[in-house]
Amino acid sequence: MLNLEQQIFKQVEKANNILVVFAADWDGDAVAAATSFFIYLKKIGKNVEIAGAKPFREIKQLSFLPGFSEIKNNLDHLRRFIVSLDISKTKVSQIKYLVDNNQLNFIVSPENGWFEADDVSTKAGEFKYDLIFVIGANDLESLGYLYDQNVEFFYKTPIINISQQAANEEFGQINLIDINCVAVSELVFNLIQREAEKLIDEDLATGLLAGIIIKTRNFKTGNLTPQTLMATSELISAGARREEIINRLYRSHKISDLKLWGKILNNLKLENNNDLAWSWLSKKDAEDLSGAGEILRDMVDELMSNLPDTKIFMILIEKDLNLSEVFVFSLKNINILDMFREYAPIGTIKNAVFNIEKNIKTVISEKITETNKKLDKLK
Repeated sequence: MLNLEQQIFKQVEKANNILVVFAADWDGDAVAAATSFFIYLKKIGKNVEIAGAKPFREIKQLSFLPGFSEIKNNLDHLRRFIVSLDISKTKVSQIKYLVDNNQLNFIVSPENGWFEADDVSTKAGEFKYDLIFVIGANDLESLGYLYDQNVEFFYKTPIINISQQAANEEFGQINLIDINCVAVSELVFNLIQREAEKLIDEDLATGLLAGIIIKTRNFKTGNLTPQTLMATSELISAGARREEIINRLYRSHKISDLKLWGKILNNLKLENNNDLAWSWLSKKDAEDLSGAGEILRDMVDELMSNLPDTKIFMILIEKDLNLSEVFVFSLKNINILDMFREYAPIGTIKNAVFNIEKNIKTVISEKITETNKKLDKLK
Protein backbone atom coordinates (compact mmCIF):
# COMPACT_ATOMS: atom_id res chain seq x y z
CA MET A 1 0.00 0.00 0.00
CA LEU A 2 1.31 3.46 -0.92
CA ASN A 3 2.03 5.91 1.90
CA LEU A 4 0.73 9.49 1.73
CA GLU A 5 3.86 10.91 0.10
CA GLN A 6 3.83 8.19 -2.56
CA GLN A 7 0.14 8.81 -3.23
CA ILE A 8 0.85 12.54 -3.67
CA PHE A 9 3.63 12.06 -6.20
CA LYS A 10 1.65 9.43 -8.07
CA GLN A 11 -1.10 12.05 -8.56
CA VAL A 12 1.51 14.62 -9.61
CA GLU A 13 2.87 12.20 -12.19
CA LYS A 14 -0.61 11.62 -13.66
CA ALA A 15 -1.67 15.29 -13.71
CA ASN A 16 -1.45 17.37 -16.87
CA ASN A 17 -2.23 20.80 -15.38
CA ILE A 18 -1.77 21.58 -11.69
CA LEU A 19 -3.02 24.51 -9.61
CA VAL A 20 -1.37 25.57 -6.33
CA VAL A 21 -3.46 27.82 -4.05
CA PHE A 22 -3.18 29.28 -0.57
CA ALA A 23 -5.49 31.08 1.88
CA ALA A 24 -6.78 34.58 1.20
CA ASP A 25 -5.13 36.00 4.33
CA TRP A 26 -1.72 35.74 2.62
CA ASP A 27 -0.08 34.19 5.65
CA GLY A 28 3.65 34.54 4.96
CA ASP A 29 4.48 30.93 5.78
CA ALA A 30 1.73 29.59 3.50
CA VAL A 31 2.73 31.92 0.65
CA ALA A 32 6.38 30.88 0.98
CA ALA A 33 5.48 27.19 1.05
CA ALA A 34 3.13 27.53 -1.93
CA THR A 35 5.58 29.48 -4.11
CA SER A 36 8.33 27.00 -3.24
CA PHE A 37 6.20 24.00 -4.14
CA PHE A 38 5.17 25.78 -7.34
CA ILE A 39 8.86 26.17 -8.27
CA TYR A 40 9.50 22.49 -7.47
CA LEU A 41 6.66 21.37 -9.75
CA LYS A 42 8.05 23.52 -12.56
CA LYS A 43 11.47 21.97 -12.03
CA ILE A 44 10.10 18.49 -12.64
CA GLY A 45 8.47 19.63 -15.86
CA LYS A 46 4.83 19.98 -14.81
CA ASN A 47 2.39 22.53 -16.22
CA VAL A 48 1.53 24.45 -13.07
CA GLU A 49 0.08 27.79 -12.01
CA ILE A 50 -0.22 29.43 -8.60
CA ALA A 51 -3.08 31.62 -7.34
CA GLY A 52 -4.18 33.52 -4.26
CA ALA A 53 -7.12 35.87 -3.77
CA LYS A 54 -6.13 39.51 -4.24
CA PRO A 55 -5.00 40.74 -0.81
CA PHE A 56 -6.89 43.62 0.79
CA ARG A 57 -3.59 44.93 2.17
CA GLU A 58 -0.18 45.48 0.62
CA ILE A 59 2.21 42.55 0.92
CA LYS A 60 5.39 44.07 -0.51
CA GLN A 61 7.47 42.38 2.18
CA LEU A 62 6.95 39.00 0.52
CA SER A 63 7.77 40.15 -3.00
CA PHE A 64 11.34 38.82 -2.73
CA LEU A 65 10.09 35.22 -2.55
CA PRO A 66 11.11 33.19 -5.62
CA GLY A 67 7.99 32.63 -7.73
CA PHE A 68 6.05 35.48 -6.09
CA SER A 69 5.67 37.43 -9.34
CA GLU A 70 3.83 34.50 -10.92
CA ILE A 71 0.97 34.46 -8.41
CA LYS A 72 -2.38 35.03 -10.15
CA ASN A 73 -5.35 36.64 -8.40
CA ASN A 74 -8.03 35.01 -10.56
CA LEU A 75 -8.73 31.62 -12.11
CA ASP A 76 -9.09 32.78 -15.69
CA HIS A 77 -10.43 30.57 -18.49
CA LEU A 78 -11.16 27.83 -15.96
CA ARG A 79 -13.59 25.98 -18.20
CA ARG A 80 -14.50 26.15 -21.89
CA PHE A 81 -18.04 26.00 -23.24
CA ILE A 82 -18.29 23.94 -26.43
CA VAL A 83 -20.85 24.47 -29.20
CA SER A 84 -20.87 21.55 -31.66
CA LEU A 85 -22.37 21.44 -35.16
CA ASP A 86 -23.01 18.20 -37.03
CA ILE A 87 -21.48 18.67 -40.52
CA SER A 88 -22.05 15.13 -41.79
CA LYS A 89 -24.81 16.28 -44.17
CA THR A 90 -23.32 19.54 -45.40
CA LYS A 91 -20.03 21.34 -44.98
CA VAL A 92 -19.41 24.81 -43.57
CA SER A 93 -18.69 27.64 -45.99
CA GLN A 94 -18.35 30.53 -43.53
CA ILE A 95 -18.61 31.29 -39.81
CA LYS A 96 -19.26 34.69 -38.30
CA TYR A 97 -20.43 35.91 -34.91
CA LEU A 98 -22.03 39.05 -33.55
CA VAL A 99 -23.17 40.30 -30.16
CA ASP A 100 -26.73 41.58 -29.91
CA ASN A 101 -28.28 42.67 -26.58
CA ASN A 102 -25.84 40.61 -24.51
CA GLN A 103 -26.44 37.61 -26.73
CA LEU A 104 -23.63 36.01 -28.73
CA ASN A 105 -24.89 34.76 -32.10
CA PHE A 106 -22.91 32.42 -34.34
CA ILE A 107 -23.79 32.74 -38.01
CA VAL A 108 -22.87 29.60 -39.95
CA SER A 109 -23.27 29.48 -43.74
CA PRO A 110 -23.41 25.98 -45.29
CA GLU A 111 -21.79 25.15 -48.63
CA ASN A 112 -25.14 23.78 -49.82
CA GLY A 113 -28.42 22.84 -48.23
CA TRP A 114 -29.02 24.03 -44.69
CA PHE A 115 -28.51 23.20 -41.03
CA GLU A 116 -31.30 22.17 -38.66
CA ALA A 117 -31.60 23.08 -34.97
CA ASP A 118 -31.05 19.41 -34.14
CA ASP A 119 -27.58 19.64 -35.72
CA VAL A 120 -26.41 21.87 -32.86
CA SER A 121 -25.37 20.60 -29.43
CA THR A 122 -23.61 22.22 -26.46
CA LYS A 123 -21.64 21.04 -23.48
CA ALA A 124 -19.29 22.32 -20.82
CA GLY A 125 -15.69 21.27 -21.38
CA GLU A 126 -13.28 19.85 -18.85
CA PHE A 127 -11.78 22.13 -16.23
CA LYS A 128 -8.41 23.67 -17.05
CA TYR A 129 -6.69 21.99 -14.08
CA ASP A 130 -6.88 18.31 -13.15
CA LEU A 131 -5.16 18.52 -9.75
CA ILE A 132 -5.22 21.14 -6.97
CA PHE A 133 -2.71 21.62 -4.15
CA VAL A 134 -4.13 23.66 -1.26
CA ILE A 135 -1.30 24.71 1.03
CA GLY A 136 -1.65 26.08 4.54
CA ALA A 137 -5.45 26.58 4.56
CA ASN A 138 -7.75 25.13 7.22
CA ASP A 139 -10.73 24.86 4.86
CA LEU A 140 -11.75 25.70 1.32
CA GLU A 141 -13.64 28.81 2.45
CA SER A 142 -10.27 30.23 3.56
CA LEU A 143 -9.36 30.59 -0.12
CA GLY A 144 -11.78 33.54 -0.36
CA TYR A 145 -13.39 34.42 -3.67
CA LEU A 146 -11.23 31.92 -5.58
CA TYR A 147 -13.35 29.24 -3.94
CA ASP A 148 -16.62 31.16 -3.62
CA GLN A 149 -16.73 31.87 -7.37
CA ASN A 150 -15.63 28.38 -8.43
CA VAL A 151 -17.26 25.94 -6.00
CA GLU A 152 -18.04 23.34 -8.68
CA PHE A 153 -14.41 23.30 -9.82
CA PHE A 154 -13.10 22.62 -6.31
CA TYR A 155 -15.64 19.85 -5.71
CA LYS A 156 -15.04 18.10 -9.03
CA THR A 157 -11.23 18.31 -9.10
CA PRO A 158 -8.94 16.15 -6.90
CA ILE A 159 -7.44 18.15 -4.03
CA ILE A 160 -4.23 17.48 -2.13
CA ASN A 161 -4.41 19.33 1.18
CA ILE A 162 -1.09 20.15 2.89
CA SER A 163 -1.14 21.71 6.36
CA GLN A 164 0.50 21.63 9.77
CA GLN A 165 -2.55 22.97 11.62
CA ALA A 166 -4.65 20.87 14.00
CA ALA A 167 -7.75 22.88 13.00
CA ASN A 168 -7.50 21.66 9.38
CA GLU A 169 -10.80 20.15 8.20
CA GLU A 170 -9.15 17.47 6.01
CA PHE A 171 -11.14 18.52 2.95
CA GLY A 172 -8.85 16.95 0.36
CA GLN A 173 -8.93 13.59 -1.35
CA ILE A 174 -5.39 13.29 0.04
CA ASN A 175 -4.63 15.09 3.32
CA LEU A 176 -1.01 15.51 4.40
CA ILE A 177 -1.38 16.96 7.90
CA ASP A 178 1.55 16.99 10.31
CA ILE A 179 0.93 18.99 13.46
CA ASN A 180 4.47 18.24 14.64
CA CYS A 181 5.78 20.67 12.02
CA VAL A 182 6.02 24.25 13.24
CA ALA A 183 5.50 25.71 9.75
CA VAL A 184 3.85 24.43 6.60
CA SER A 185 7.10 25.39 4.84
CA GLU A 186 8.84 22.82 7.03
CA LEU A 187 6.30 20.21 5.95
CA VAL A 188 6.76 21.07 2.26
CA PHE A 189 10.53 20.87 2.71
CA ASN A 190 10.22 17.39 4.19
CA LEU A 191 7.98 16.33 1.32
CA ILE A 192 10.32 17.57 -1.41
CA GLN A 193 13.44 16.35 0.38
CA ARG A 194 12.19 12.77 0.53
CA GLU A 195 11.28 12.78 -3.16
CA ALA A 196 13.97 14.89 -4.84
CA GLU A 197 16.51 16.41 -2.44
CA LYS A 198 18.91 17.27 -5.29
CA LEU A 199 16.36 19.70 -6.73
CA ILE A 200 16.49 21.93 -3.65
CA ASP A 201 18.59 24.81 -4.97
CA GLU A 202 19.14 28.34 -3.62
CA ASP A 203 15.72 29.65 -4.67
CA LEU A 204 13.78 26.71 -3.26
CA ALA A 205 15.78 26.77 -0.04
CA THR A 206 15.34 30.55 0.32
CA GLY A 207 11.56 30.34 -0.06
CA LEU A 208 11.19 27.48 2.43
CA LEU A 209 13.53 29.05 4.99
CA ALA A 210 11.63 32.34 4.68
CA GLY A 211 8.41 30.52 5.58
CA ILE A 212 9.99 28.98 8.68
CA ILE A 213 11.46 32.32 9.77
CA ILE A 214 8.11 34.08 9.29
CA LYS A 215 6.19 31.41 11.23
CA THR A 216 8.67 31.33 14.13
CA ARG A 217 9.18 35.11 14.07
CA ASN A 218 12.87 34.56 13.44
CA PHE A 219 13.06 31.61 15.87
CA LYS A 220 11.56 33.52 18.83
CA THR A 221 8.47 31.36 19.38
CA GLY A 222 8.34 28.76 22.10
CA ASN A 223 7.26 25.86 19.89
CA LEU A 224 10.56 25.30 18.09
CA THR A 225 11.53 21.65 17.72
CA PRO A 226 14.84 19.93 16.96
CA GLN A 227 13.31 18.88 13.62
CA THR A 228 12.62 22.52 12.72
CA LEU A 229 16.17 23.53 13.57
CA MET A 230 17.53 20.58 11.57
CA ALA A 231 15.42 21.59 8.55
CA THR A 232 16.73 25.15 8.91
CA SER A 233 20.33 23.92 8.96
CA GLU A 234 19.79 21.79 5.87
CA LEU A 235 18.15 24.68 3.99
CA ILE A 236 21.06 26.98 4.78
CA SER A 237 23.45 24.27 3.61
CA ALA A 238 21.44 24.08 0.38
CA GLY A 239 22.11 27.77 -0.24
CA ALA A 240 19.18 29.58 1.41
CA ARG A 241 19.87 33.31 1.40
CA ARG A 242 19.24 33.93 5.09
CA GLU A 243 20.68 37.46 5.13
CA GLU A 244 18.36 38.50 2.29
CA ILE A 245 15.37 37.05 4.14
CA ILE A 246 16.20 38.92 7.36
CA ASN A 247 16.86 42.17 5.48
CA ARG A 248 13.56 42.00 3.61
CA LEU A 249 11.44 40.91 6.57
CA TYR A 250 12.94 42.76 9.51
CA ARG A 251 15.30 45.52 8.35
CA SER A 252 13.18 47.28 5.78
CA HIS A 253 10.96 49.39 8.03
CA LYS A 254 10.94 53.16 7.52
CA ILE A 255 11.47 55.57 10.43
CA SER A 256 7.83 56.69 10.04
CA ASP A 257 6.67 53.08 10.49
CA LEU A 258 8.70 52.69 13.67
CA LYS A 259 7.25 55.94 15.03
CA LEU A 260 3.77 54.65 14.28
CA TRP A 261 4.52 51.44 16.16
CA GLY A 262 5.64 53.52 19.11
CA LYS A 263 2.35 55.44 19.15
CA ILE A 264 0.32 52.23 19.02
CA LEU A 265 2.35 50.66 21.81
CA ASN A 266 1.94 53.83 23.90
CA ASN A 267 -1.86 53.55 23.61
CA LEU A 268 -1.98 49.76 24.04
CA LYS A 269 -4.60 48.37 26.44
CA LEU A 270 -5.38 44.81 27.56
CA GLU A 271 -8.83 43.73 28.72
CA ASN A 272 -10.93 40.67 29.51
CA ASN A 273 -8.07 38.69 31.07
CA ASN A 274 -5.88 39.64 28.10
CA ASP A 275 -8.35 38.13 25.59
CA LEU A 276 -8.60 41.55 23.94
CA ALA A 277 -5.72 43.87 23.10
CA TRP A 278 -6.48 47.23 21.52
CA SER A 279 -4.95 50.57 20.66
CA TRP A 280 -5.89 53.69 18.73
CA LEU A 281 -4.43 56.44 16.56
CA SER A 282 -5.58 60.02 16.21
CA LYS A 283 -6.04 61.57 12.78
CA LYS A 284 -2.77 63.45 13.25
CA ASP A 285 -0.91 60.27 14.24
CA ALA A 286 -2.20 58.43 11.17
CA GLU A 287 -1.94 61.21 8.59
CA ASP A 288 1.27 59.83 7.06
CA LEU A 289 0.08 56.24 7.26
CA SER A 290 0.18 54.39 3.93
CA GLY A 291 -0.06 50.64 3.36
CA ALA A 292 -1.80 50.48 6.74
CA GLY A 293 -2.74 46.82 6.55
CA GLU A 294 0.81 45.63 5.95
CA ILE A 295 2.36 47.84 8.63
CA LEU A 296 -0.25 46.96 11.27
CA ARG A 297 -0.12 43.24 10.44
CA ASP A 298 3.66 43.30 10.89
CA MET A 299 3.28 45.01 14.25
CA VAL A 300 0.69 42.51 15.44
CA ASP A 301 2.95 39.64 14.36
CA GLU A 302 5.76 41.13 16.44
CA LEU A 303 3.51 41.46 19.51
CA MET A 304 2.02 37.98 19.30
CA SER A 305 4.93 36.26 21.02
CA ASN A 306 4.46 38.60 24.00
CA LEU A 307 0.65 38.19 24.11
CA PRO A 308 0.16 34.40 24.20
CA ASP A 309 -3.35 34.61 25.68
CA THR A 310 -4.74 37.34 23.43
CA LYS A 311 -7.52 36.30 21.04
CA ILE A 312 -8.40 39.60 19.33
CA PHE A 313 -6.25 42.64 18.53
CA MET A 314 -8.04 45.84 17.49
CA ILE A 315 -6.56 49.07 16.18
CA LEU A 316 -8.99 51.99 15.88
CA ILE A 317 -8.01 54.94 13.70
CA GLU A 318 -9.57 58.38 13.53
CA LYS A 319 -10.15 59.19 9.84
CA ASP A 320 -12.30 62.32 10.22
CA LEU A 321 -14.53 64.05 12.76
CA ASN A 322 -17.32 61.47 12.34
CA LEU A 323 -15.49 58.63 10.59
CA SER A 324 -13.37 55.92 12.18
CA GLU A 325 -11.53 52.94 10.70
CA VAL A 326 -11.22 49.68 12.64
CA PHE A 327 -8.59 47.03 11.96
CA VAL A 328 -9.24 43.67 13.66
CA PHE A 329 -6.82 40.75 13.88
CA SER A 330 -7.63 37.26 15.11
CA LEU A 331 -4.76 35.63 16.98
CA LYS A 332 -6.70 32.41 17.62
CA ASN A 333 -9.28 30.45 15.62
CA ILE A 334 -11.91 33.21 15.62
CA ASN A 335 -13.63 34.22 12.37
CA ILE A 336 -13.35 37.99 12.19
CA LEU A 337 -15.69 38.30 9.21
CA ASP A 338 -18.39 36.45 11.13
CA MET A 339 -17.82 38.22 14.46
CA PHE A 340 -18.18 41.69 12.91
CA ARG A 341 -20.46 40.84 9.97
CA GLU A 342 -22.89 43.67 10.78
CA TYR A 343 -20.20 46.15 9.69
CA ALA A 344 -19.52 44.45 6.33
CA PRO A 345 -15.79 44.03 7.00
CA ILE A 346 -13.32 43.66 4.13
CA GLY A 347 -10.56 41.09 4.48
CA THR A 348 -10.25 37.51 5.66
CA ILE A 349 -11.31 35.45 8.64
CA LYS A 350 -8.00 36.34 10.35
CA ASN A 351 -7.71 40.06 9.66
CA ALA A 352 -10.19 42.59 8.34
CA VAL A 353 -11.05 46.28 8.29
CA PHE A 354 -14.32 48.25 8.41
CA ASN A 355 -15.47 51.85 8.76
CA ILE A 356 -17.92 53.33 11.25
CA GLU A 357 -19.45 56.77 10.77
CA LYS A 358 -18.91 57.95 14.33
CA ASN A 359 -16.22 59.91 16.13
CA ILE A 360 -13.26 57.98 17.52
CA LYS A 361 -14.19 58.40 21.21
CA THR A 362 -17.64 56.92 20.63
CA VAL A 363 -16.25 54.08 18.54
CA ILE A 364 -13.68 53.20 21.22
CA SER A 365 -16.33 53.19 23.93
CA GLU A 366 -18.87 51.16 21.97
CA LYS A 367 -16.65 48.72 20.06
CA ILE A 368 -14.42 47.71 22.95
CA THR A 369 -17.44 46.99 25.15
CA GLU A 370 -19.17 45.15 22.31
CA THR A 371 -16.09 43.06 21.48
CA ASN A 372 -15.62 42.06 25.12
CA LYS A 373 -19.21 40.82 25.20
CA LYS A 374 -18.68 38.83 22.01
CA LEU A 375 -15.54 37.24 23.47
CA ASP A 376 -17.42 36.35 26.66
CA LYS A 377 -20.00 34.45 24.58
CA LEU A 378 -17.21 32.32 23.09
CA LYS A 379 -16.06 31.10 26.49
